[in-house]
Amino acid sequence: MDRFASSSGGRLFLAILPDAATAERIHRLASALKRAHRFNGKLIAADRLHVSLFSLTGLPDHQIRAAYEAVTELRSKPFEVSFDRTVSFRGGPGNRPFVLIGEQGLRRLQSFRQMLAAALTRSGLRRLANTSFTPHVTLLYDARSADEYPVEPVVWTVAEFVLVHSLKGHQHVARWYLQA
Repeated sequence: MDRFASSSGGRLFLAILPDAATAERIHRLASALKRAHRFNGKLIAADRLHVSLFSLTGLPDHQIRAAYEAVTELRSKPFEVSFDRTVSFRGGPGNRPFVLIGEQGLRRLQSFRQMLAAALTRSGLRRLANTSFTPHVTLLYDARSADEYPVEPVVWTVAEFVLVHSLKGHQHVARWYLQA
């Protein structure tokens, strides 16, 4: 845990990941949409696709340990997510995230994140728990943007969440399994 503390550089965050087959499906969809929208941005690699839940970047070591311990105590059943639209978010000039989003199919994910937020709050990390949340999977970044558009739903069962250290790739530092 300590070697991935705030001083190690990069980003540290809690996330859910699609299973490998779903990640490949999302990547193929992103490739087709990149061509359709005439985007020039580089696709996010299939093995880096995720939904960020909470950022732990920049926290002191003792708060990272507190967050780790708080989420270790969390109990939840696996649940399904469904993303059924794409859109470009606002971003810096030339750097607009093009993402998968949804609504109805993400309610259980939003409830799960609220459970995580409550656990973090009980551990003294209320500042983390008060952030807004728009569940999404970033497909690429581009200078151009695209309006919201429906896609065939991308569905998977969330059976785990991970602590990701992002620095020259994604390393899964810790993994927590959801159990029925």
